[in-house]
Amino acid sequence: QVQLVESGGGLVQAGGSLRLSCAASGRTFSSYAMAWFRQAPGKEREFVAGITWSGGSTRYADSVKGRFTISRDNAKNTVYLQMNSLRPEDTAVYYCAADHASFRVSFYTGTYSYWGQGTQVTVSS
Repeated sequence: QVQLVESGGGLVQAGGSLRLSCAASGRTFSSYAMAWFRQAPGKEREFVAGITWSGGSTRYADSVKGRFTISRDNAKNTVYLQMNSLRPEDTAVYYCAADHASFRVSFYTGTYSYWGQGTQVTVSS
């Protein structure tokens, strides 16, 4: 069982930066692949970025490549999402998620067993 708690969301102007954090409970954090998803009002939840258990492999949605960076610190049971050059279309609730299959990064919500409660990111123009 893993519990996930996101933090770091807020209101930022276009072009600004935010860093999201997701703290995980449990001693098996390092055995999970982790990902960030987001959901804007009226839209489906979409994949943003993911990272394997060791941090050796990452994947990004095309819309955030070159602007967002996912990382993890297994000693701190935390995964991060550094978001730079933010745009109004990045406005959404951001969720972190954990996948038992630690060696892969999946784009699909159904793959992930555990979810956080979400943190709001609002980018003003």
